[in-house]
Amino acid sequence: MNEDHFLTTEEVLDYLQVNLRTVYRLIKTGRIPAFRVGRQWRFRKRDIELWLDRSRSAAPDPDHDGASDKHRVLVVDDEQAVRELLEKTLTLADYDVDTAADGASALDRLRAVRYALLITDLKMPGMDGLSVIREARRIRPELPVVIITGCSTEASAIEAVNLGVTGYLIKPFRLPRVLAAAARALGEPLPVGDIGQ
Repeated sequence: MNEDHFLTTEEVLDYLQVNLRTVYRLIKTGRIPAFRVGRQWRFRKRDIELWLDRSRSAAPDPDHDGASDKHRVLVVDDEQAVRELLEKTLTLADYDVDTAADGASALDRLRAVRYALLITDLKMPGMDGLSVIREARRIRPELPVVIITGCSTEASAIEAVNLGVTGYLIKPFRLPRVLAAAARALGEPLPVGDIGQ
């Protein structure tokens, strides 16, 4: 008896909480095996789980200098659930992701590793996101920055623009918007299906 359990594309989207573009990218790069059944894709559930386990166990090397072909992203948010969701989403979209729970540890990482993108929350205990961005600008003036915030004010939005922030997302946001903001900030092409989601 065959014990394989197969998932449809829709089930994989729901299971991984990612968009269609990301799933197609994973198929194209051979990271997740998929099988054509007529005009539909089918995925073996154990392949998905194996891939997730490998992704989780691939701990980032703190001495990594960004020499791989993946963009290295730092996510800063004091809410663990938000950090984990963004890490999972960006990792599935083929980014190398590190996280920090506060501004001080984020700056330590920015001094040690060359990131391609900083994604930071605005409201955090201790050092807030705008302070993190100001300090990040001293470390790497050209670093693209995307802000995520649950409580936006006109003053913070103006200061973000003055600091050269490339993206500004208000919580709750849809994950395709995060991927689109990251792609925009990194100068990557935006897939048509992701715009406005």
